Amino acid sequence: MNRIPVPALLVTAALTLGLCACSGGSGGAGGPGGDDNQAAPKTRISVNLTGDRARAGEPVTVTLAEGERLKEVSVTDSKGARLEGKVSADGKSWTSSRKVTPGTAYAVEARDAAGGSAKAAFTTAAPDKVNKLTLAPGKNTTVGIAQPLSIVFDHPVKNKADVEKHLKVTTSNNTEGSWGWMQDWSGKDRVDWRPKEYWKSGTKVTLDATLSGIDSGVGGWFVRDYTTTFSIGRNQLVKVDLDNHRLTLLRDGQTVKNVPMSAGTPGGEKASWRGKTVLMSKEGTINMRSETVGLGDAYDKMVDYSMRLTWSGMYAHAAPWNAAYFGSANKSSGCIGMSDANARSVYEAVQVGDPFEITGSDAKGTQALNNGYGEWNLSWAEWQSKSALR
Repeated sequence: MNRIPVPALLVTAALTLGLCACSGGSGGAGGPGGDDNQAAPKTRISVNLTGDRARAGEPVTVTLAEGERLKEVSVTDSKGARLEGKVSADGKSWTSSRKVTPGTAYAVEARDAAGGSAKAAFTTAAPDKVNKLTLAPGKNTTVGIAQPLSIVFDHPVKNKADVEKHLKVTTSNNTEGSWGWMQDWSGKDRVDWRPKEYWKSGTKVTLDATLSGIDSGVGGWFVRDYTTTFSIGRNQLVKVDLDNHRLTLLRDGQTVKNVPMSAGTPGGEKASWRGKTVLMSKEGTINMRSETVGLGDAYDKMVDYSMRLTWSGMYAHAAPWNAAYFGSANKSSGCIGMSDANARSVYEAVQVGDPFEITGSDAKGTQALNNGYGEWNLSWAEWQSKSALR
């Protein structure tokens, strides 16, 4: 005997436990004059997503098939997270403000103005590929005035505009800024949010990346949201003068350190980069080997007070072996070298995110956009043009 299938879209309140509603006469339900057999209000709904392989990346729409005006709709996933939404003006439908996430079970419950209710359930199809991301700076960190908010994706992002729409930056002082897309030094897709001008000290920054249920394209689906917060620390910057061989640290516009240094040897690949770069990390004592930056076997040293400025290997650090040239000539393999004492004092004073403004003719060019954080070398209009929404 063949079983006749019941349409998946229609759910009747009378078939759902706990959904019956009774009302009595003046004596109350079941008392004199009451009607124990009075029918519960009939409520039926249809849901645009059904079954166990429903399409992800769609909002949920609940439509009233029978009953009074919709009063409340609840759509929750298996972890208890709820999709917010809104009832239409005519009370006949409800639509979620967020899209559903792949590989997730959802429960739907609707209540109407007459007291009736109905339930439904569906599960979205599992994603073929999941995209993830890495955020910088780290959560609850304090950084310098040039630090951008940077996102690197595990897989390519084809739908850049849709992804960017779901990246919301809020600040404590309404800082103006813009997203800009690029290919990271690693070859992965990356998007940074840069203020129009350097941050103001004390600014609080929050990113809400509401990406769960968003399809990045060939790189796959996002299956979670991301959030991070950070603060802007001291107002300070470092000026590096390649021609006069000096490094100057300014705080609140006042010079607090001015030390001799020796930068990269001009005229070839050992020259330093010029431009506005950003202190990426304070790495302490590290092993530097020339072969990792394409300079053969020129050096293999343990280097103290190392401050990374680019992915290509330009640092500011202690370089006591180059002492004869501090303040007089650029004779390093591309880095900004100082005495042990001066490097230590600079290392202790700077913070990740501080700008290093490098000027002078003894350079091999301007730092590339993706070679660390090179966005400050673009005009505001040039940077804005890199947004997918412009």
